[in-house]
Amino acid sequence: MRARRNLLLLILFLATTLLVCGITYRLALRKAEVDQQNQGAVQLQIAALDLQSILQKYEALPFALGFQSDVRQVLQHPEDAQAVDRLNRAFKIIQQQSRAVNIFMLDRHGLTLASSNWDEEFSYVGRDFGFRPYFRQAVQGRAGRFYGIGNVSSEPGYFIAQPIYRRQDQADGDLPIGVMVVKVDLAEFEHTWRSSEDPITLTDAGGVVFLSNRPEWKYHSLQALSVPVQQELAGTHQYADLPITPVSALPPALQRGFGTHVSRPVGRLGWQLMLFPSHARMQRTAMLSTMAAALAMVALAISLLAWYQHRRRVQERLESRDALRRAAEELDQKIAQRTGELTAANQAIAAKYEKLQQTESLLRTTQDELVQAGKLAMLGQMAAGVTHELNQPLAAIRAFADNSVKFLARGQTAQVAENLQHISSASATMGKIIAQLKGFARKSGEAVVTVDLRQAIEASALLLNSDFQNLGASIRIDIREPAHVTGDVVRTEQVLINLLRNALDAVEESPTRCVCVVLEVDQPRQQAVVRIRDSGAGIADEVAPHLFEPFFTTKSSSKGLGLGLAISSSIVQAMNGQLSAHNHEGGGAEFVVRLPLARTET
Repeated sequence: MRARRNLLLLILFLATTLLVCGITYRLALRKAEVDQQNQGAVQLQIAALDLQSILQKYEALPFALGFQSDVRQVLQHPEDAQAVDRLNRAFKIIQQQSRAVNIFMLDRHGLTLASSNWDEEFSYVGRDFGFRPYFRQAVQGRAGRFYGIGNVSSEPGYFIAQPIYRRQDQADGDLPIGVMVVKVDLAEFEHTWRSSEDPITLTDAGGVVFLSNRPEWKYHSLQALSVPVQQELAGTHQYADLPITPVSALPPALQRGFGTHVSRPVGRLGWQLMLFPSHARMQRTAMLSTMAAALAMVALAISLLAWYQHRRRVQERLESRDALRRAAEELDQKIAQRTGELTAANQAIAAKYEKLQQTESLLRTTQDELVQAGKLAMLGQMAAGVTHELNQPLAAIRAFADNSVKFLARGQTAQVAENLQHISSASATMGKIIAQLKGFARKSGEAVVTVDLRQAIEASALLLNSDFQNLGASIRIDIREPAHVTGDVVRTEQVLINLLRNALDAVEESPTRCVCVVLEVDQPRQQAVVRIRDSGAGIADEVAPHLFEPFFTTKSSSKGLGLGLAISSSIVQAMNGQLSAHNHEGGGAEFVVRLPLARTET
C-alpha cells in the first residue's frame, strides 16, 4: 500500500511539474515575443528616421534645379546645343556635390533633354521615360516619387520629380513644359542593416521587398501578388521585369528568419519598414525560464520530502519516546548532511555559473579585440599601399612642373598649358586614390564601372612618358582589339603604372631599352589580356616564387617598398582576374594581366 501510494505521489508530482513547465514556457515565450517586438519597434524607429531624413534631404532639390538659368531655354529650344551643354555640365557639378546618383530633365513628352551623365556610356540623353509613374505625376503638376530599377543603367534608385512651368512664378492652370528628376541611391541602408542579426526589409505598397539585409529576399514579395499589382509592375517596368515570387517559395535555408515581424510605415509611397525578430532567440529565453521553474519544482519536492520525513519522525516519537529520541537524532544528522550536500551543490552550481559568465565575458572581449586588430592591420596595409600608389602621380606632377618651367622660359605657353592639364589629371588621380582609402574606413561600397582598357593603357603610358624620355627608353602600344572590363578606373590604371614602372626599371641597365604593351581578347575564355614585355635581363629563377609577396623586392630601398606587385595582384584578383609573369622567348620579362570582359562584350 505504501509503495502504491508513493508511486501515485510520484506520478502526480511529475504531472504537476510538466504542467508548471508547460505554462511557464508559454508565458515566458509570450513575454519574450513582446520584449522582442518592443526592441524591434525601437530599432525600426531609428532606421525609419534615418531613411526619412535622407528622403527629405533630396525632396526640394528637383524643385530648386528648375530655377537654373538654361532650363527653360533648353525646354523651349532643345536644338540650342550650347545651352544644352551648359545645362549638362551644371547638372554634373550639382550631382557630384549633392551625392545624388543622377540628375536629368525631361520635356513634356518624357524625352530626356539634359542629364548629369551625358558624357557616360549609359547616358540618359535622348531616352524616353514617359512610361515612368514619376513623370506622369509631375507632368500633371504634382510631385512625382518612384523607386525602381533603371531601365538604362540597371541600377536601382529612388526618383523624385517636380514639374517645370513656362514661368518661374507659375500661374494657376498652366501646364508644365518639362519635368526635373533626381535619382537617389538607398543601397547604403542595406550595409547599415547588415549589423543586425535579425532580417530587416523595406517593402513597397504592393509588398515587394526592394531593400534588405538578406540579399536573397530582394525582389521577392511577402505574399503572392495580385493581378492588378502584377499588371502595374509590368507597365512601369519598376523592377526591370524580374519575376516576383513570394519569399515563402524560396528554399527553406533561404527563408531563415521569415515569419512574425514588426512593421513601421515610412516615406510617402506606402512603404513598410519591417523587422523579423529571431524566434529561436525567443525559444531559448523561454527554455531558460522553464529550466528555472523545473529546478524550483525539484527544490519544492525536496522540501516536501524533508517535511514528510519530519512528520514521520514526529509520529514515531508519540509511539516511543526513546525510539523517537534516537530517531530524532538520526533525522537531525541526515537533515544536516543533506542540507550540507544541497548547500555545497548550490554553491558549486553558483561557482560554475559565475565562471561561465566570466568565460563568456572574456570570450566577447577577446573577439572584439581580434576584430579591432584585424581592422587596424588592414588599414595599415592599405596605408602602405596608398603610399606606394601616390608615388607615381607625385613623380608625374614633379616632372611636368619641371618641364613647364623650361617651356615657360622658352616662351612655349602651349606646352605649359598642356603640362598643367597633365598636372591637374595627376592631382585628380591622387584625390581618387585618397578617396578610396576614406571609403574603406567608412565601409562604403566601391564604385564599379565599365573600364576601357585602351584608354587606361594610354593614360598610364602618358603619366610615365617623361620617365621613358629621361631614360632614353621607347614604349610601343599595340591595341589589337578594343576591350572593356568591369572595375575601378583608378585601380586599373595603377596596376598598369606599376607594371610599366617595373618594366622601365628592368631595361635601365639594358643596351636596348624597349617596352611593349599589347592588348588583345581571348574569345574562348571571354577575357581581356594585357601583355607588358621589356627588353631587360628577365626574372631570375630564385626570384620567381616570391615575385608577388609583400615587401619582397630586388631593388634598393630608394626605389620601392616591394609592395607594387603584391598590390597589383590583389587589385586584379578583386576584379576576378589573374596576374602572372614569365620570361619571353626574345629575352626579358613578360607580365600578363587577364580580366573578365564586361557583360556588354560577352
